Amino acid sequence: MKMIVEYIEHALTFERLAAEEENEGLKIELASLGRAYRKLVEERAKQFGLPPPSKP
Repeated sequence: MKMIVEYIEHALTFERLAAEEENEGLKIELASLGRAYRKLVEERAKQFGLPPPSKP
């Protein structure tokens, strides 16, 4: 369960950084990392029988 919380925190961090970034290339990469962490959260939640996280 702790892992899910950490993944959500990482996803939110990368999403925030992407929203603040001016460099378009870096913005795309940061957003991609945020999506990857959200995907991990969804997979872990499914394994534990939990509902998926809310969308950003």
